[in-house]
Amino acid sequence: MATAATEPTGSEPEVRTAAGALRGTVDAGVAVFRGIPFAEPPVDALRFAAPQPVRGWDGVRPATAYGPPPPQAGHFGMDALSRDAAGADWLTVNVWSPEPHPGAGLPVMVWIQGGAYSIGMSSLPEYDGARLARDGGLVMVTFNYRVGIEGFAHLDGAPANRGLLDQVAALEWVRDNIRAFGGDPAQVTVFGESAGGGSVAALSAMPRAAGLFRRAVVQSMPGTFFSPALAADVAAACAAELGLRPTPADLSTVAPDRLAAAGDAVAAKTASLVERWGLAAHRSIPFSPVVDGDVLPVTPWQALADGAGRDIELLVGHTRDEQRLFTVIEGMFGQVTEDQAATALQLFAPGPDGARRYRDAFPAAGPQELYELVNSDWLFRMPSLHLATAQIAGGGRAHVYELVWPAPGMGGMFGACHGLDVPLVFGNLSSGRPAVLIGESPSPAAEELSAQFRTAWTAFAAHGDPGWPAYDLEHRLTRVFDTRPAVTAYPEEASRRLWHNHTFPALPLIGH
Repeated sequence: MATAATEPTGSEPEVRTAAGALRGTVDAGVAVFRGIPFAEPPVDALRFAAPQPVRGWDGVRPATAYGPPPPQAGHFGMDALSRDAAGADWLTVNVWSPEPHPGAGLPVMVWIQGGAYSIGMSSLPEYDGARLARDGGLVMVTFNYRVGIEGFAHLDGAPANRGLLDQVAALEWVRDNIRAFGGDPAQVTVFGESAGGGSVAALSAMPRAAGLFRRAVVQSMPGTFFSPALAADVAAACAAELGLRPTPADLSTVAPDRLAAAGDAVAAKTASLVERWGLAAHRSIPFSPVVDGDVLPVTPWQALADGAGRDIELLVGHTRDEQRLFTVIEGMFGQVTEDQAATALQLFAPGPDGARRYRDAFPAAGPQELYELVNSDWLFRMPSLHLATAQIAGGGRAHVYELVWPAPGMGGMFGACHGLDVPLVFGNLSSGRPAVLIGESPSPAAEELSAQFRTAWTAFAAHGDPGWPAYDLEHRLTRVFDTRPAVTAYPEEASRRLWHNHTFPALPLIGH
């Protein structure tokens, strides 16, 4: 367990953790400790292994710089950021605290970033936790976990879901050390968006994570969880790109950047693999958590319906226009044809007559709206809503929200798109990528909406109440985030009815 912390002196606060003493900095009025190892580097003999406890150190270790990111896929140039970083200390945490001493007893929020389980690093400026920590009076934690082949490829002789096991190790580090930074280990809220939200949902279903957090915030979780057969087939395809077998012995011989590039090569040709991988290939999703029966015994929806989250307070929601981000990125905005809409409906709408039912439910919708509705619903909106429903079925409590405020950047074409909630929650509206969505100079409306998000999230972390009633199956009360906030019946009722009986099973391998 962590021992006593020293009082901050000047701009170099010090704390003592179980592994040794740390010296941080002061930034924006809070003490910051960056790049703290929570596990041994997963390289050499530890590559493709479960995370191992970090060894201690003598003296005072500087904690002033983020640790290097784990190997990344090529999306958005993230591969270059990891390739240019020095060292293999991928598994590190970062802590922001307004009161870095053991007696403070502050709530703790632990962020899990998204990135399709293929990219993601805690050092991105949009994940800076200073504002949440300072304004919310709490301790903020971010961390790195293995992604792509390193973290999620299903390999013979390696533990499944290593990226999720990294997350458990980070939460165990929080349990054992956060008191030294002013946090209360009994008041931990884990929150994440996209693959980070899927990770939070998975953690809620994992026996290894039981008791490590009290509250969970799931933002736009993807509905993709893989069966072992599908995940193993994807891993075999990645290894085959290098002429190797999908085993730790073979893949450990390959440099991390080359291995990530092999995953990119497979992702680039998923269109030729749809007869084997089905919907995952149609959406070019090569990695997701694996329902392996051990690390992740069942899907999160099944686990929560069975009562696994009964003692976890849940806040879950999505944006209105989830798919729009991808429509714009893929150059399809304003270009979606009737044939493309029909194909999407045929593929993703639930049930044998799902395409017809979508058209009946949205009679005025044109091709782009139908295309975006069914993709948004299949990948993010309905998985998120169903998590709340499963939580209630299992005897737990859930609060539900939807973000409908349209992003003003790029002429407003993004709408209330996937990922828009992240800068609003953190309050980092003009740092890095968020500026594309919100603009270089955030408007008063953006600042006000961000304040609403931060107030709700930090209140939930402090006492389990974000400021609106819990969701129930009669009234379905939902907090709608817009320039004029409201609490109303769930706004996407037509979609909810279409997906009411869908169970979101683990995606299968459909061809051999």
